[in-house]
Amino acid sequence: MDDAARASALLYRLWSATGNDALKRWAEGLMDFVLWMHAGDGLWHNFILDWDGARNAGGPTSAPGINYWQARSACAIAEANLALRADCSAGVLTRALDAADSASPPSDVRALHALSLLAVLERAPDPRLTRRLEAWCDELAACQLGGMLMNSPDERGQPHLWGHVQEAALMEAAQSQHRPELAAIATRSADAVFTTAIESGFDLQHVAPYDVQSAITVMDTLFKRTGHAPYGAAASRARAWFDLRNPSHSPVYMRDEGRVADGVDTGAVSRDSGAEANICAGLALIDDPFVLALAASWPGASPGT
Repeated sequence: MDDAARASALLYRLWSATGNDALKRWAEGLMDFVLWMHAGDGLWHNFILDWDGARNAGGPTSAPGINYWQARSACAIAEANLALRADCSAGVLTRALDAADSASPPSDVRALHALSLLAVLERAPDPRLTRRLEAWCDELAACQLGGMLMNSPDERGQPHLWGHVQEAALMEAAQSQHRPELAAIATRSADAVFTTAIESGFDLQHVAPYDVQSAITVMDTLFKRTGHAPYGAAASRARAWFDLRNPSHSPVYMRDEGRVADGVDTGAVSRDSGAEANICAGLALIDDPFVLALAASWPGASPGT
């Protein structure tokens, strides 16, 4: 379900960019799966057990809670509504946001809740939700160490990069809520968390497309909201990781094969290529002319697939 939610958001964005209705139908099918996995009360299961769709209700990476798959489900519904300019599954989304507000999840999860609220508020202002967003932003801003926004209160050292988009959430909220102090926190943290990694070509022991996508999301948002050219340049350099700008000096996105490797481990490109890697790459490279051309010409799935 976690990947289905992200893939749905990717496909709705590509449909909005290209007008290819086959992508919209695919996105809608994935959204049907997201809603099927809803466990009630704004919570979700993450995995199915068989081809009949039996939900895994008790596994530790599938049980309902205020976690990544709950937050990503809310994000996917909010993004779909924004793309469609409609309030589809509004009741489910409302329950998801209410459930999120009743808990105190780690900051990397809370950032997704905040991005969901921002998408909802973009369509329709709501003072109650605005107050909730203010409180969530205060949570994010408070979870920092040495000028870096941390992924959880217990994290120490350099924050992990996967799923780290707190700076993007605070920067977007700073604009909509007229809170420049949030922008200052976001820029200071982005410089500390991402700059060295991007400049080195993500020269770390293990780097996944999800790490790089998170960096691109943050840098794109900072560039969009500040107009500061170095942030745009940093986003471009981060995107180049998918081609040759990485420790392996080999492509992670094998364009001729139509697949993305799971990452670069100790200087070598992984031989594996999973759903998360390909979805994250799509989100990171969504403005790439090659990707857009593929999306615009995609004919749709064959019957029975």
